[in-house]
Amino acid sequence: MSAKTFDANEADNLEDIERSFAVIAVEQAETYWSLLTKMKGSKLRLTKYDDDIYNKFIEHFPEYKDIERVRKFDEEELKSKIAKERWRKYIALFETIEDYNFGTLLRTDSTEEYGQHGTIFAVRIQFYAFEIARNRHGLNDWICGK
Repeated sequence: MSAKTFDANEADNLEDIERSFAVIAVEQAETYWSLLTKMKGSKLRLTKYDDDIYNKFIEHFPEYKDIERVRKFDEEELKSKIAKERWRKYIALFETIEDYNFGTLLRTDSTEEYGQHGTIFAVRIQFYAFEIARNRHGLNDWICGK
């Protein structure tokens, strides 16, 4: 008797599973926001891999050396066909990090709170890349004490 392997391309798109993933993504965003209200982002480490995530982010995406590009970006910078290929290569570097490719919410503008506009669905390592960069540059410090 052989075990049947899971094929994501043939799997049913179950609403309950999607809803569960959405709930987890919202909970993660709420937890992160709560942390930022209690501690300046510039003092916060998100993972033990922050240095590696940040350094490889800047290496693979040198355009984000420009702090303004980190502060606010367009969703197409992550979702266009060309961008997806670039991000795939970056994301693959972090396969050893737990839940590196798990879906999460990411603000496209660090001067805004999470909301209906300016929040996108992204892969966890993309969230880490942007939020670690934002924290290092003090772009999330305004949230502390809110």
